[in-house]
Amino acid sequence: MERQKKVSLRVYLILAFFITSIIPTVLINLFSYYNTSGIVRDNMQELSHINLEQTRSSLDVWLESYEDILFQIYTDDDIVDLIEKINQGEDVSVCKNQLRRTLHGLFYTKEYIKSISVLTENGTLVFYDLLTGSSTENSWLDRMDISRDELYDTVSADNVTHVLSTQEANEFGGAAHYLFHLGHRIIDYRKVEKRLGIVVVSIDERMLAAVCNSEGDANNSYNFIVDGAGKMVSHPNQELLTTQVIEGGVDKENRKALYEDFVKRGKHHGGEHMVVDFVHDDVFGWDLVNVSSQEEVVMRLERQQQITMTVMSVALVTLVLIIIVLIRRLTGSLQNLAGVMKQAGKGELSARVEIRKSMPAEVETIATEFNCMLERLAGSIEKEREAQARQKDAEITALEAQMNPHFLYNTLDTINWMAIDRDEYEISNSINALANILRYGIDNSNGIVTVRQEYEWLRKYLFLQQTRLKNTFQCELHVEPEVMDCQIHKLLLQPFVENAILHGFEGVKRTHFLSVNISGAEKKLKIIIYDNGRGIPEELVEEMNHGNFPKSNEKNHIGMENAITRIGMYYGGAGRVTIESRQDEYTRILIEIPLKKQDMAEEEDR
Repeated sequence: MERQKKVSLRVYLILAFFITSIIPTVLINLFSYYNTSGIVRDNMQELSHINLEQTRSSLDVWLESYEDILFQIYTDDDIVDLIEKINQGEDVSVCKNQLRRTLHGLFYTKEYIKSISVLTENGTLVFYDLLTGSSTENSWLDRMDISRDELYDTVSADNVTHVLSTQEANEFGGAAHYLFHLGHRIIDYRKVEKRLGIVVVSIDERMLAAVCNSEGDANNSYNFIVDGAGKMVSHPNQELLTTQVIEGGVDKENRKALYEDFVKRGKHHGGEHMVVDFVHDDVFGWDLVNVSSQEEVVMRLERQQQITMTVMSVALVTLVLIIIVLIRRLTGSLQNLAGVMKQAGKGELSARVEIRKSMPAEVETIATEFNCMLERLAGSIEKEREAQARQKDAEITALEAQMNPHFLYNTLDTINWMAIDRDEYEISNSINALANILRYGIDNSNGIVTVRQEYEWLRKYLFLQQTRLKNTFQCELHVEPEVMDCQIHKLLLQPFVENAILHGFEGVKRTHFLSVNISGAEKKLKIIIYDNGRGIPEELVEEMNHGNFPKSNEKNHIGMENAITRIGMYYGGAGRVTIESRQDEYTRILIEIPLKKQDMAEEEDR
């Protein structure tokens, strides 16, 4: 079948660029305005959000300063003593007057405090109210949505500051006043759990409005605060205070849309292009909402659109000229690259792309990487040939290594029968033990066996050592029956036992004694290897317990280091080796590894 002739990349590029150069003005004119508007709007929203965060920080600082006044009251020992006497009915009138004078002394430390009230455990109310100027008439308490008992139970329930949302106070002097409140239980640090009463500091809402809108322009931007129940806490328009803005308990993702709807429904936005954003104050549980106008920005964008139209018309002509030049350079470079790729596809791995100065940077990068790839491919082929040769050599070596152990076992078996023929049963037992030891050690030396298998091997190994050394040392080997079927890595104990026999007893004239004890406790397999040999220097023991081994060619150091390293590799942090020694007295090695029974391991594998 005749191959269909393909259209060259040059034709596609010229066609595409000419089409896009005819309609760019229309497309950019349609979309640039909206894109730019979106970017500017996002920037303004981001700036608005940053300003909101700063306002929230300022608000927290202000409220914390009022909370300090609250702290001075509920921790003051004199106030605590006066409240204690009132609760006990001692000199109630005198104590109330003293308490009121104390509250009056704290009154003018902050500008917006309008009332300080103390409600004791027995229900006595003592307050100083700037709005009423009276000792009997409170400006806000009777207008709360909750009763005094509910207020007392809420505030005294814990040791945190409670924020009571803005409420309208009694009207005095023909003007409406709105207060929000900070409350805390009275604390006697001598008897922290004792309930004495609560203190409530009432603050003018105008403080919130002043902090939230200190730099705002009511026509372009303003802030308002909504509490966790969705009620208005602060707003430049006091008529909206205490109104229900949104339903309480709405999640954060949906609250922004509800605030936008509230602003539009109430016509509080002051213009068509308004943006609503909010941040949540975790300290007081309020939402700080910002409403800002973008009217001026929209007008500037419209002027920018007209300028863009003119610039794009000029750019159109320049673009067409540049496109023609770039297409020629690009397609020429790509054709050169494609030709070399065809050569490589036919097996000519020595082919290379010629790097030219006229090449675009991207095409030059592709050509350079393609050349490197060909070089790596040729190198890989050569390495593969070498690897195949090495693999053949390794297979031959492995076959020889497989044959040698069998030759050794067969030879030992022949010698064993020769010893039996001569009634040398002790020699026969030693040869059998040696053969079993060799077979156990060579076959999968890093494998996992049971403690029973390791015990049997260790028993034969100790038998050979006692035979070789003519019973110059006593040996005890004890394993708890419960751990016989637990798993352990093969030949894990041999380096420690060998080190004790060959090096621990060297130069020691008293009766040599070696013991190996294997037990289980607290999900760990504990192995204790003890000898009464010459011991290890204290500083060396400390270094070895920290994983540091001296640079030495002595086999005892190397064997110990390798054994401890194996335990770390097999068990990680769950394996531990602790060395305890005293020179010329003893050495005690404690090995702890996870206790894992064979049936448990098989169940995990399934």
